[in-house]
Amino acid sequence: MEVLGIDVGGSGIKGALVHMETGEMLTERFRIPTPNSRKPAAMAKVVAEIVRHFDYKGPVGCGFPTLIKKGVCKSVGNLHKSWHNVHVEKLFEDACGNDFTVINDADAAGYAIMNYGIGKGMDGLVVMITIGTGLGSGAFLNGRLITSWELGQIPYKEYSKIEDWAAASVKEREELSWKKWGKRFNKFLELVELIVNPDTIILGGGTSKDFDSYKKYIKIETSVIPSELQNHAGIIGAATGCLADHPELYLE
Repeated sequence: MEVLGIDVGGSGIKGALVHMETGEMLTERFRIPTPNSRKPAAMAKVVAEIVRHFDYKGPVGCGFPTLIKKGVCKSVGNLHKSWHNVHVEKLFEDACGNDFTVINDADAAGYAIMNYGIGKGMDGLVVMITIGTGLGSGAFLNGRLITSWELGQIPYKEYSKIEDWAAASVKEREELSWKKWGKRFNKFLELVELIVNPDTIILGGGTSKDFDSYKKYIKIETSVIPSELQNHAGIIGAATGCLADHPELYLE
């Protein structure tokens, strides 16, 4: 069975058809830049354009870059403040005509990695960090998702949230070297290690493919490994998250 997975990010919104049994992407990733306003109506229009691109009629799994509870945006993150308390699933359903399951983007990436990637069969507390416009986070205990983790929101020095100091977007904006950014990212990981004491940290997002460029600056004791799914994990995991609302898809 194939399901459309959509990964909503601060800089781009991407989609592809995913095979549910193998976790393979069956199509090339289709990407549209996130509208500059980052407002609900504009972003819903882009999501609808992606659905039309694939001429897709079934249920859609969607990863979203903020805290999501029962389909509702509870934290605006790096998006426009008007997103607060928006029922994202209903917004996208009205725009597209498809049934939507919307989950946090780091949770989605974790679904992919724990079901199809390097985390499959991994026990203990596994924390997934997605490095992009912000610092997304998800957690799995013995393979089971623990929802509603937002470690990138930890306050740090004069910053209201540490992702404003250590995300990949900051590296690009401030033109930081891998060394300087790597030390910042390591400070974030030190806080993650101190607060939640995970057994393993898995890195996702586009910057995970550059792991060799900054791994020597990561000094924490916890094992830190990149995801081999890299920037596709969000799409694959979003599609996988759809199965919770549509168990019948397992049978097709």
